[in-house]
Order: sequence, then structure tokens, then C-alpha cells
Amino acid sequence: MEVVQYKCPNCGGNLEYQADQQNFGCEYCLSRFTEAEIKEIFNNNENINLDENVAEKIVKEEQEFEEHTNLYSCPNCGAEIMAEDTTSATFCYYCHNPVILTGRLSGDYKPSKIIPFNFDKHKAEELFKQWCKKKWFLPDDFKSNQQLEKMAGVYVPFWIANCTIKANMNAIGKKTRSWVAGNYKYTETKEFSVIRRASVFMEGIPADGSSKIDDKLMEAIEPFNYDELKSFSMSFLSGFFADKYDVDKSEVFPRIKNRAVDGCDRLIRSTMTGYSSLHVTNSDISILKTDWNYILLPVWFMTYKYKDKSYSFVINGQTYKLAGKPPLSIPKLLRFCGILTAILTLILTIGGYFFS
Repeated sequence: MEVVQYKCPNCGGNLEYQADQQNFGCEYCLSRFTEAEIKEIFNNNENINLDENVAEKIVKEEQEFEEHTNLYSCPNCGAEIMAEDTTSATFCYYCHNPVILTGRLSGDYKPSKIIPFNFDKHKAEELFKQWCKKKWFLPDDFKSNQQLEKMAGVYVPFWIANCTIKANMNAIGKKTRSWVAGNYKYTETKEFSVIRRASVFMEGIPADGSSKIDDKLMEAIEPFNYDELKSFSMSFLSGFFADKYDVDKSEVFPRIKNRAVDGCDRLIRSTMTGYSSLHVTNSDISILKTDWNYILLPVWFMTYKYKDKSYSFVINGQTYKLAGKPPLSIPKLLRFCGILTAILTLILTIGGYFFS
């Protein structure tokens, strides 16, 4: 007897029927679906098969990817770095230690799309120096030439999600007006039941697939312009590095879900206008289906170790947007405070001399 196993339309995990909830649930991403939603989703997906020529092309591209990609491993921090097969030796851009060639990557790690770098390392260094000028208390060697040599162009792995969302929202909207008649001031308040039922499609929600990179740092240099996405080719890796994803799409789905639900919530609320006040009484926003793309996005990346702590600086390799948390040189700060205190003491002394 054939057994039918439904897969979660969001993360690909197994769906199980939950009798107590009378719905289908995924234990990996915690998505929930009614029976009607499951039927609609899978009926729309059935009878969709890849053309034989397309399937053959995909297999060929994956084999080519495996043959021309080297995988390096850092024995210090565990990072895995992807580079073209002409790269014989390199360093870890996270901790700056030498890395060891460990073999090839399987075709499962082949990205579908890539955004190429928009500017070279010289421009990245220039942007970094401009950023440093605004930071007064940086350690001297943070902006040294030796440190700048460690800046690397890295293609960061990203999961890009397109989400189909169902949204139900109820609210109480109030309209208030006041007027004066004679010696009296009148206030009239009308209440309205505001209801929104919507199907929303959100496209291009990003989440990086590397556990080594701070998620907040990557979000700080968004957005990327997806109009410049190109089909992946190993030629784009020439002169650059690429990080191998170690966070699966099922693991990043909670981040995707939060961003999708928050965005949908703001969108629905933006349609509830024209009221003096608005109180949402019920909001039910759920993701019915997620389509995934695995892509590489360009980032100029530099790490710096100071007082046994690592600091990261990043630049969006497409849009020039930069972010980072700079280290603080305590000696420099103390010297500045000492000079400031001396100046204030001198001013007070002179003032006391002339006005005493």
C-alpha cells in the first residue's frame, strides 16, 4: 500500500496531523495548516514535473560546480570557505589563520543566482578609512596597512524566500469630532468595526545562511538590488572567496517568518486609515507557502581581534552601505579625558583669576 507523506510547504520538513488542534503541523518550523489549506497547496503543486532537458542541464551544472570548486576548512574556528579550483592556498577571513584544502563541494551547495561585486578592494579600503575618521578612539593598528590587507571580498550565502501569506485582522476604529454651541463643548465619538481579509505575496525576503556571521550585521547592510542578480557561474568567484552555508533553510525560516509577518502586519495596518484612533482586536497572519532560492551576495569583510574579542566590519559589495562595531582603545579615551580635564581646569583657573 502506498503511503502519502506531505512535506511542509515552507521548510520541507514532514507534516504530521495533530488531532488535538485538528490541523497539520511541522515540528521543524512550527508552521500550521488546516486541511483545506493543505489540499489547496498540494493540488496546485501536483502534476508539475521538470522537462527532461531542464533536469539534465541542472545535473550537468551541479557536476561542473563539484569539479571546479575547492573547499577549505579552518582548523582554528571551523569555518568552511569555498573558492575556485585555481586557488591553491588562502586564509580564514574570520580569524586570519591559514586554512587547509579538504576537498570538493557537492552540487547541493551550488547557488542558483549571484550578485557580482560592484567595486574593487581599493574602493572598499577607501570607504573603510572614511568610516574610521569618524571614530576617535580606535586602536592605531585597526586602520593600519597590515590590517587592511586582511580585508576580503566574500560572497555570503543567503536564503531568499518568497512567501504566500494569509492575513485576517479585526480592529475598532474611532472617529472623534468636537464643537462648541453656546456655553457647551460637545464631543462625538463613533466606533467602526474594521475588517481586513487578505492574501499577500512577499518577495525576496533575505536571511544569511552562515552561522559565523552576525545576522544583525548582515541586516544592517541591506537591501541588495535583486535586479542585478545573475545566473551563478564559477567565473564570478575569481579573485574572491565564498562562504559555504551551514544554516539550512529550515533553520532560517523562523527569521524569515518574523520578517514576513511583521511586514504583512504593517501593510495591513497601513490600509486602516482615516480614524482618530485604532485598536487591533485580533490579528491572524500565517505563511501558507514559501519558495526558496539559494544565492550568493557580495560583502567586503574584515575582522579584527582586540583584547581577546573579535570585531567585524562589512561593506555591501553592491551598494557601498557599511556597518560595524569598532573596538574602543581605553588608553586613547583616558588620554582624551585627561586632556579635557586639564583644559577645563585651566579655564576655571583663569576665570577665577580675572573675576575674583
